[in-house]
Amino acid sequence: MNRNVLGIDIGGTKTALVYAREVPGGIEIVDKTMFATSDVETTLTKLFEHVAQTMQKYGLNPQNTSAIGISCGGPLNSEKGVIMSPPNLPGWDNIQIVQRISERFQVPCALQNDANACALAEWKFGAGRGTRNMVFLTFGTGLGAGIILNGRLYSGTNDNAGEVGHIRLAEFGPVGYGKAGSFEGFASGGGIAQLAKMALMEKYQMGETVAWCARENIDDVSAKMVAEHAQAGDALALEIIRTSARYLGLGLSVLIDILNPECIVLGSIYARNENLFYPWVEKTLEKEALSVARQVCRIKPAELGESIGDYAAVSIAFNLINETH
Repeated sequence: MNRNVLGIDIGGTKTALVYAREVPGGIEIVDKTMFATSDVETTLTKLFEHVAQTMQKYGLNPQNTSAIGISCGGPLNSEKGVIMSPPNLPGWDNIQIVQRISERFQVPCALQNDANACALAEWKFGAGRGTRNMVFLTFGTGLGAGIILNGRLYSGTNDNAGEVGHIRLAEFGPVGYGKAGSFEGFASGGGIAQLAKMALMEKYQMGETVAWCARENIDDVSAKMVAEHAQAGDALALEIIRTSARYLGLGLSVLIDILNPECIVLGSIYARNENLFYPWVEKTLEKEALSVARQVCRIKPAELGESIGDYAAVSIAFNLINETH
């Protein structure tokens, strides 16, 4: 039987509802609707309306809908299905979202944080297909990880497994996760922007100029801007990326030595700029990682691209089906 699932992706500004079904060799995203995320009750009222409309439109009911998956930023309690005050969702405090949705629609429901959800998506449908031990790193605005061990999502004792962005890699450095020199500080969009601001300020204080960023615009510099100029061969932009890549390699070597994965999948910034990062990551891994563990671990860019949020939400639903059968 080709199973039907729904996926809900609750973001800081937008919420998406995705309907997917199994097809030979994978899944098909059949439909997607989006609306603005606001306060809890307004958002949930809209969500319930969209779920009801989608189920009606496609003839879905509790008998032919296998599961609903919910992806949301943490902190949360996946076991109890509770959203617990995520920073990007003010006022969403201890929301029993799984209970409310499963009772309303009489369909089994599960909740995971967005990094875990993306890990499930890349493991089932993307770069990690066919592996049993995989780590996914978001490498976007921040740095979070989802961990698959022995063919199962590992979320830790209280859903805090994978918070690798908090690991301190250097005594000094860009701030990420509230910690200077952290993994997130060096390997995230926010961190690369901080590295760029420091490098640009040094240039201007030495009386030099930088063609791609005037002194008065230093505060507006972004990781995207740095990557674009690095791709064009700019020496300063390349050096900023190299710094990020070397520390990325250092962080990856810790994960390789501890978890011995078959595959580490990197999203967003890395996936779009693998050619810039990989050579320096590889050099660091050769120096730092245990060689027998390094030899069996592939470093890969995420494959699902801009669709990862859609796949992430429905992957939680498929994961719930697999765990309950």
